[in-house]
Amino acid sequence: MNPPVFPMPSYLAVALLDAPYATYTYAVPPWFQSGSLLPGQRVLVPLGRTIRVGVIVGPTSAPESEITVKNCIWPLETHPMFGTRYMDMAASLATRQSTTLGKILGSVVPSGLRTAKTSFVVSDPAYPKALSPKALRDCDENDAYTLAKLWAAGLVRERFRRRRERQFILAADPPWPVRPSAQRQLDVLEYLYDHGVVSKAALTVRFGTSIASVLARLVTLNLVRETESELHEADWLIQGTDEDVNWRARLPQPTEEQTSALNELVPLLEARSAAVRLVHGVTGSGKTRLYMELVARTLQSGRQVLLLAPEVALAGKLWRDATVALSGFPGMLYHGSLSPTARQDVFSKASKAEGSLFIVGARSALFLPLSDIGLIILDEEHDTSFKQDERLPYQAKELAWFLAQRHRAVLVLGSATPDLKTYYAAKQGAVPLISLKNRVHSAVLPEVELVTVQETSAVSSTCLSPEQAAKGGPLAERTVVALRETIEAGDQAVIMLNRRGYAPVLYCSECEETVKCPECELSLTYHKKRERLICHYCGLSFPFPKPCPTCGGCSFVPMGEGTELLQEQLPGILPPNTSILRLDRDSARRPGRAEEILAEFGQKKAQILVGTQMLSKGHHFPDVTLAIAVDGDMGRNLPDFRAAERAFQLLVQMSGRAGRGDKPGRVLLQTRNPVDPFWQHVLHADYERFYEEELEKRRKFLYPPFVKLGLIRLDYPKDWEDGSIAVSRAGELIRQSAGHVRVLGPVPAPLPMVAGRRRFNCLLKAEAWPDIRHIYTILARSQPPNSKLKVRLDLDPVDML
Repeated sequence: MNPPVFPMPSYLAVALLDAPYATYTYAVPPWFQSGSLLPGQRVLVPLGRTIRVGVIVGPTSAPESEITVKNCIWPLETHPMFGTRYMDMAASLATRQSTTLGKILGSVVPSGLRTAKTSFVVSDPAYPKALSPKALRDCDENDAYTLAKLWAAGLVRERFRRRRERQFILAADPPWPVRPSAQRQLDVLEYLYDHGVVSKAALTVRFGTSIASVLARLVTLNLVRETESELHEADWLIQGTDEDVNWRARLPQPTEEQTSALNELVPLLEARSAAVRLVHGVTGSGKTRLYMELVARTLQSGRQVLLLAPEVALAGKLWRDATVALSGFPGMLYHGSLSPTARQDVFSKASKAEGSLFIVGARSALFLPLSDIGLIILDEEHDTSFKQDERLPYQAKELAWFLAQRHRAVLVLGSATPDLKTYYAAKQGAVPLISLKNRVHSAVLPEVELVTVQETSAVSSTCLSPEQAAKGGPLAERTVVALRETIEAGDQAVIMLNRRGYAPVLYCSECEETVKCPECELSLTYHKKRERLICHYCGLSFPFPKPCPTCGGCSFVPMGEGTELLQEQLPGILPPNTSILRLDRDSARRPGRAEEILAEFGQKKAQILVGTQMLSKGHHFPDVTLAIAVDGDMGRNLPDFRAAERAFQLLVQMSGRAGRGDKPGRVLLQTRNPVDPFWQHVLHADYERFYEEELEKRRKFLYPPFVKLGLIRLDYPKDWEDGSIAVSRAGELIRQSAGHVRVLGPVPAPLPMVAGRRRFNCLLKAEAWPDIRHIYTILARSQPPNSKLKVRLDLDPVDML
């Protein structure tokens, strides 16, 4: 039988999901002319001698006659993975970031779904059970027609690639009981500490084929364990049931304020039109309970929900709350700490999901290809973690609103300390405001007190051992007394010091120099348990002790305190056998460890939890009656117009951890400048007054929300002699193309060198985003290929350093 003849081939625009991330024109093979290739579908295409994965953007016109157009090879799914609304979102991001559609899609699709190293299962005895992309590319026309029919009948399908390769993960925190001479064992432990779950293949590439014996020894010592993934499927997937879900029985009765909020939000869900609301609720006002009812009602209507938190630990807490309140409804957890296989599974399942489904996750969950979103919730909407600066810059709030508009969904932004721009929009009527002014169960906000740092001198003589007194304790006498009283009463306390490690500075007493990172010229932080000096900016690390790089001496004095030192000092000033846990990026490095620490503290296996700002948000511990901020001034004087706002948010959120149960709470904030008017806003959690004063400053000096802000970042290798000239030329070009845009810089960044590259910032203030993008586009196009000067644009930057 002769294949049908088509008068003309049709053509498709296909965006490649890996370098060069371009959009190319390909012909539709005649055996797929029946409409099997659709926009949003992943497809294999040839590029030179290679085979790549791309996404069909849509039909396109025939190219010029002298150009030979290659055929698409084969689709990777029968139905598009990405709907029209998803493709619109990706295209909008590409325009905003002045990049290609393929670059956007390649940045968000899990690696297993954008690789051409796949195969196809064929359910026909006339063909091999599995065909490679190369075999499909090279088959003759008759086979191609036959296979296309089998594909349409569901008898040819891509084999879902599940990575089952051997993977290894740390099983113990440092210090590790390994002999100093066992350097390869220490190297592997450090590598796993920094990289999490690592495949044996990757470890072999890094350390050589002899790594097998090292891993075997570490497994025997229970320092490393082998795992297929760090989470089982049950940890990130809830299967739905056909039974009626009695979710109301699992939730406490709503308060009067919560009922009022529901009366406003539920009709918006039922209307199925785009809407946004800001829920401004004090800490402990029951925002999570409100979220769960909104999620359940949306799921009952057969639609899908995104419930997002700014950090993985908070997403884990929301997931645990949701699995209790919403059991019976199908749900999935999605964030960057899942294994590659789990992320691939969730992404694929989301693309095929129909009807009710809730997703709990971090900001990256916004990129899941859901078909019918009815509700998006961003908890702690003020948190800067909702903005991603690296790789693919985007602001989760803007992306969420884009999706809400396209899906006719409701966007709920929740916070006790809203982002100033969000609150300004609420005051202007653009984002209607819902207020929860009271804590649930008649609980009251904690009493907040200031403690001057000068009082720490009393601690040295009365509360610390001679050795600790020599180091200088960070807690004032009044703080120590309150801490002791709390422990003796059988209650719990949380202590925040927003600086991890043992000591942020190591001072050489012989040459009077501090030990600095050679690639950043910034102080190395001493991590005692790891016995290493680590740069918190580029990640470079060195074993300790080591000779001073300046004079060769070995007499060092740790200066300043980090959470590791504070945890070590506390037993000397507290009742015997007081149990202390620590929560920071170091203690929570192992996957799942943060959840373990929070669970242990929630079960009262420890009386004190020490940590960084990870402590301040979202956690509910009813037995915590005392919250302490060791250094309340930290971060307030950074060269960033948002510094005061962030300090206020952090301290108010931290204060909210105390007194959430039946007992009243108390908060102690240590400061060097108690007369600063700033503290009056924090002491009374007076967001309105703080907002008014901060807004006036931004109006005066022209900062958001009164202008659009863009930051052009320029950097070059530290040893490039012409680097300063290149930056000067770039600055001149920016000013020439600025028009009415106000230009500040380029000037050296507050962190002038990181990872061996000198950094410069140029701030742009404009009335509209296109004006900023226009300047950046001119600058980017002016750079020669492979230029040593790297240029990046950060729209609405949250990190000015």
